Amino acid sequence: MTTHDIQKAAERVAKLRAQAEKLSAPLADAQAQLEAAQEAESARRAERGAEYDRQFADTWQTRADEAAHSGDEARERFYEALSVEPWFVAYVEYRAARHRRRHVLDEAQRAQTALREVVTVPEQRFYPIAILDEIVSHAEKKAQENAATFAAQLRETRAEFLDSKE
Repeated sequence: MTTHDIQKAAERVAKLRAQAEKLSAPLADAQAQLEAAQEAESARRAERGAEYDRQFADTWQTRADEAAHSGDEARERFYEALSVEPWFVAYVEYRAARHRRRHVLDEAQRAQTALREVVTVPEQRFYPIAILDEIVSHAEKKAQENAATFAAQLRETRAEFLDSKE
C-alpha cells in the first residue's frame, strides 16, 4: 500500500467516524427515551397493580360472599330437576326403606331395653353408596373446570386494569 492509499483510507475512516458520531447521538437519545418510557410504564403498572390489589383486598369478603351464593339459584334448580327424575325418585324410595328398617330396629332395641330383656336386635348396617360418590366426583370435576374459567377471568380483569390508562 502506498502513502496515498493509506491517506485515503484514513480520510474514509475519519469521514465514517464523523457520520457514526453524528448518528450515535440521536440513537443514544432514542434509547434513553425508550428506557425512560419503559421505566415509566413499569412504574405505572406497578402503581396500578398496587391499586388493584388494594381494591381487591378491601372487597374480597363481599366478592367471596357473592361467589359463594352465586350458585344458590342453580342449586335450587338442580334440586327441582333432580326431584322429578325417575331414577332419583326410585333411589329415594330405596334409601327410605333402609331408613325405615333403621327405625324399626331402633324401636325394637328401645322396647327390649324398656322390658329389661336382653337386646337381641342387631345393630344397624350401613351400606356404601358408590353411585353417589361417582356422581359427586364427576360433579366436582366439572365444578373445578368451571371455577378455573372464573379464575382465568379474574386474572384477565387484573391484566386489563393494569393495561388501562385511567
